[in-house]
Amino acid sequence: MAAFSIESLLFPAVEPTRSFHFRVSDLHEIYVEELGNPKGQPVLFLHGGPGAGLSPDHRRLFDPQHFRIVLFDQRGAGQSRPHAELRENTTWDLVSDIEKLRKHLGIEKWMVFGGSWGSTLALAYAETHPTSVSHLVLRGIFLCRESEIEWFYQKGAHWIFPEVWDQYLEPIPVEERGDLVKAFYKRLTSDDESVRLAAAKAWSGWEGATVHLLPDESTYMKFTGDHMAVSLARIECHYFINRCWWRTDNQLIEDVSKIRHIPAVIIHGRYDVVCPVKNAFDLHAAWPESDLRIVPDAGHAFNEPGIIKELLDAVERFKV
Repeated sequence: MAAFSIESLLFPAVEPTRSFHFRVSDLHEIYVEELGNPKGQPVLFLHGGPGAGLSPDHRRLFDPQHFRIVLFDQRGAGQSRPHAELRENTTWDLVSDIEKLRKHLGIEKWMVFGGSWGSTLALAYAETHPTSVSHLVLRGIFLCRESEIEWFYQKGAHWIFPEVWDQYLEPIPVEERGDLVKAFYKRLTSDDESVRLAAAKAWSGWEGATVHLLPDESTYMKFTGDHMAVSLARIECHYFINRCWWRTDNQLIEDVSKIRHIPAVIIHGRYDVVCPVKNAFDLHAAWPESDLRIVPDAGHAFNEPGIIKELLDAVERFKV
């Protein structure tokens, strides 16, 4: 493993200078945090999931003396309201929210930083609003292709974590296991709260147990806590059963031509089980102008030392 610690790499813990709820529709309000230098270079952080929400450590990825740092909980996640809501919650609703927020904050262009689902959303946003993005820092690439969803939620990753897979399968009867996303969606949208919660904990626990190169009990406990498990599982399953509302399975790669001019770094752990490294290679093959960095001793999580080091190096390189 890398010889540096997470604490030695991250910037000191800091509280937001302001936080607020921003209404993006008649139904949804997103929770927003701002910190750092109010006159600094703008950077937007996009969390994973969808549905995972923010963590205090996300604030620590950026130099608060240099950057105007903006973070928000996406629809239904974290402190956004209403919690775990699926109505009016699509990829394109989130893309619209980001642009509304940029205009509300009076920002001309910002660096967009996203990992896992955050990389998906960053790409979708940049390809929709390329003139609003100055730089892209992308980690743990997820393109929401059918093969990626099948790998992690139906067959593939279970060969690596068979004991955790058995726990994931527990809420689903054998006769429904031919389409696990469909079977989970049925339970995650059930009128029975106990059915919803059991399915959510199984779904989210599977992800929480597999995101790190080495097991991390604190991550697993966070993922299986009621609040996060429900939003993560419900919103992820909702997005995946709808294939993220793409026009084609490979939409994000097909539209790379719209963002070729934007400086970008792609960072991916070699042993990422949640989002296999092939995703990053596929994106880079279509976008050779991007800088691909493979971390040899990392899985999927952002808070593994090698991943953090590459993320911080990328952000430092894009300082203006």
